[in-house]
Amino acid sequence: MDFFDTVKGSMLEGFLPAGWDMKKIDRCCSAAPETAEESQPFWNKGFTPVKCDNLYDFSMMMGHEIALEIKKARDEGRKLIMIFPVGPMGMYKWVIYFLREWNVGCGHVYGFNMDEWSDGEGNTLESSNPASFQYAMENSFYGPLGQLTIPADQRNFATRANLPSYPDKIAALKADGAKMDTIYGVGRMCHVAFWEPFLAAEFASAEEWKKAPYRLGTQLHPLTVEQNAITSFKSRTPLVPCRANTIGPGLFLQSDRMIGGCDGAFNRGMQWQGMSFWMTLRYGPDIWVTSSFVPTIAGKLFYLKELAGPLVAECN
Repeated sequence: MDFFDTVKGSMLEGFLPAGWDMKKIDRCCSAAPETAEESQPFWNKGFTPVKCDNLYDFSMMMGHEIALEIKKARDEGRKLIMIFPVGPMGMYKWVIYFLREWNVGCGHVYGFNMDEWSDGEGNTLESSNPASFQYAMENSFYGPLGQLTIPADQRNFATRANLPSYPDKIAALKADGAKMDTIYGVGRMCHVAFWEPFLAAEFASAEEWKKAPYRLGTQLHPLTVEQNAITSFKSRTPLVPCRANTIGPGLFLQSDRMIGGCDGAFNRGMQWQGMSFWMTLRYGPDIWVTSSFVPTIAGKLFYLKELAGPLVAECN
């Protein structure tokens, strides 16, 4: 007895995205853990999953990869566009550590935060609010970098006024020879940024979907709200906004490289991200599974080894 035997007539019927093939998802999740890094036909030759034994290794290794991209761009005399997430976050202290050790300044880096909590009109939290992504970035990354930090006028946050300027700013930087990296996590609903899978229903074709640059005040899936209640709001659902401003595939699919992290494991064998991880690696490019496009772009996806499974029942 499982989901397939019991979903009809339940509250879950029609709850998940219409385009999700649950049997295909189950097949993705049934893969043996040791096969997680086996290249698939749709993977970019430069895409690599990287297994991490624990959260400490994960944060350090991902942080090193980001810092190295910043250093390489500076050594090449090239501007660097970096799209930043707030989640995962542990890698930022290591980015700071390595840049300080190497004495690498970020004057050549242009930061674009990928999303921010909002209301239906795209109005965002004040930057002084501890729940805001701008607050998180200023206090966890930009501020602690000190004199090596990204200049204030080169930091972009996904506000109602500023998010619509992202496409033109990024285009101008690319025209000037800038390289572009997207740093990301994978959501419970397989979103990148807050580009939720149900948005696929609004587009007539995959090509149209791929051109969408951003969305103000987009709705969030209930499982996304609950994911954030668990990971960022200490389980307190009433504190979590139900909408957000976010970049779309029209921006992150322009990346030269994508550096991602899946760290969604708790203690005692509990986790929330294994299914999303396997869908990202195995589902194949599909606009109903946003993160399924990640492997089509060069880069690294760092992941905690327990997310690979086996994903089987265990009463914790």
